[in-house]
Amino acid sequence: MFDKFLQFFKGQPEEILPLLSDYSLMGADMHSHLIPGIDDGSTDMESTLAMLRQFQALGFKRIITTPHVVTDGYNNSTATILAGRDKVRDAIKANNIQLEFDAAAEYYLDESMYPKIEQKDLLTFGKNYLLIELSYLERQFNVDEMIYRLQVAGYRIVLAHPERYPYYYENDFKTYTSFKDRNVYLQVNLGSLSGKYGKNAKLTAERLIDNNMVDFVGSDLHKLTQFDTLRETLQSKHLQKILQYDKLLNRTLV
Repeated sequence: MFDKFLQFFKGQPEEILPLLSDYSLMGADMHSHLIPGIDDGSTDMESTLAMLRQFQALGFKRIITTPHVVTDGYNNSTATILAGRDKVRDAIKANNIQLEFDAAAEYYLDESMYPKIEQKDLLTFGKNYLLIELSYLERQFNVDEMIYRLQVAGYRIVLAHPERYPYYYENDFKTYTSFKDRNVYLQVNLGSLSGKYGKNAKLTAERLIDNNMVDFVGSDLHKLTQFDTLRETLQSKHLQKILQYDKLLNRTLV
């Protein structure tokens, strides 16, 4: 009786969606670190192949890996990334793994971007999408200018894991709205939905999804043990919600 009384005031009960068994509705992952030995992701080809088998088992059809490009950390070039991609493709074929594999990059917005913009020496995926990341520690003051220059050059900017930048979510939500108003695409990490990066990142990711502001979701996979998080995330109601979203762009990459 008391339960019925509560329902009367709460309105209609929340729709219960069936639990997901895999990521087949997502189709493609566009953020990972699988090329051996060039950043803080996979250390060797054996690890890469093990991760690709896990992606296949979870229903993915295409993987677009995105090594870090950071001047003071992983100063990868287009040539080193594409050479690494080709080696992984050869290993995929030799081991009969049923996945399409490609590579772009995750670019840190630092001074090294200016000559890359001038030379158009930037790796993209899909319809000229360019994945960028920012500092986790403090707000960078050149972000708006850099995004403008990249867009003028014809790139479609995808901001990686916006839910993980404390200086955005701790103040207000206006910065996210500003990004959307300037046609910046937002990519949420799957692990955020299961709390891997903390409560605040989880709540921010969920709010972005609730407000239909998320364009891509990505695994941001670095190592094999992170697949436990991906399997845990399958229980997330917000994952169910975003994978039902008609405008989710992952599916356009398959």
